[in-house]
Amino acid sequence: MLLLATGGTIDKVYGLRGELEIGPPAAAALLAAAGIEISIESILSKDSLTLTDVDRATIVNHVRSRQATKLLITHGTDTMTDTAAALLESGVVADRTVVLTGAMRPASMIGSDAAFNLGAAIIAARTLPAGVYIVMHGTVFAANAVAKSHSAGRFVPVSH
Repeated sequence: MLLLATGGTIDKVYGLRGELEIGPPAAAALLAAAGIEISIESILSKDSLTLTDVDRATIVNHVRSRQATKLLITHGTDTMTDTAAALLESGVVADRTVVLTGAMRPASMIGSDAAFNLGAAIIAARTLPAGVYIVMHGTVFAANAVAKSHSAGRFVPVSH
């Protein structure tokens, strides 16, 4: 299994000025605390609201170029569904299981959902068939059947 870190809320830390900024991949500390060894590659360090189509292509190309068939992607929640759609459209996941997850509160904060979401995403990546999924709040969503509800503060299923 391989984890690709792209930034987002999960990786935010307080900077010297007291403002939240993207720090190193939080997954490294979360996995170490749980005694889980998964290779981590930091490929972007951005808030998901600033991700561009070029950034999404970078993510797709990293998935395409890796040998791993089970991949986790930590990602900001605001545009996680856009990246999931790009992965689906690329066809790169025909023989791979790709799970995107993140956090509504930074891993560095008390009360964060980061560890829970990451743990659930690991289980999902290890057990689900090939495809693209989003795992948040203890729920596995098909990548094309989920949206972030800002009013509810969580991801919700949608039908097309």
